Amino acid sequence: MVDHLVNTEINSQRIAAVENCFGASGQPLAVPGRVLLGEGILTKECRKKPKPRIFFLFNDILVYGSIVINKRKYNSQHIIPLEDVTLETLPDTLHMKNRWMIKTSKKSFVVSAASLTERKEWISHLEECIRHLLTKTGRQPSTEHAAPWIPDKATDICMRCTQTKFSTLTRRHHCRKCGFVVCGDCSRQRFLMPRLSPKPLRVCNLCYRQLLAEKKKEAEAGLRQPEQFHAAMPGFEPSSGDDSDKSDDDKVDHWPADTEFYTSEVSWSSFHS
Repeated sequence: MVDHLVNTEINSQRIAAVENCFGASGQPLAVPGRVLLGEGILTKECRKKPKPRIFFLFNDILVYGSIVINKRKYNSQHIIPLEDVTLETLPDTLHMKNRWMIKTSKKSFVVSAASLTERKEWISHLEECIRHLLTKTGRQPSTEHAAPWIPDKATDICMRCTQTKFSTLTRRHHCRKCGFVVCGDCSRQRFLMPRLSPKPLRVCNLCYRQLLAEKKKEAEAGLRQPEQFHAAMPGFEPSSGDDSDKSDDDKVDHWPADTEFYTSEVSWSSFHS
């Protein structure tokens, strides 16, 4: 499928249409050899509540963003290199069905599809792209993954001390190492984790002690942290942080009144067969 679509006009039109939908806030997506394989709307489990997100599957990256006007305008673009992706199927919950986790060394999060068939189709296409990429580059599958953030509503008390009860005045915080929901007293420390961010990040007291011990062990062994191959990848942020503070509905982009989207009259299904 990739060989059939690469360097074709229809593929160029599709990628250009996606770029137009993200506007100036998005990154350029057209590069030699890149093919757009499919698109679809999935529900992403965010910190505050589950939210619909548009996802685009390319043969080398996964792109997603917030929906302003479907097939016309998206923002908050995120780009994930598929070489760094591992998938994990999850059981249904009371409120979310057809779930799976997208895990990478810098960001991990849970998504759900509208049907079991749709989930199988997404996972099948993702795994096929990942397999081809790893074979092509000779890389091994990623073994280090960022912890997904546990949603705020999953607990009313701190998951570390189990004593502090959250309220309007007592804020919830997330440990960037384990993803637990913790109180301020249990997460006063900051630690530099280069894979996640160039700045020190909030961690819980337990993870802080573990990270200090690991750092001491590495220093004694004279080891250095290797650079990540995707360190400069644009739009690739710390785990689950994109939905942590403000709703995407509050973000407003200024678009020219005459801007047109999807004008090529190219129609295609969620995944090409």
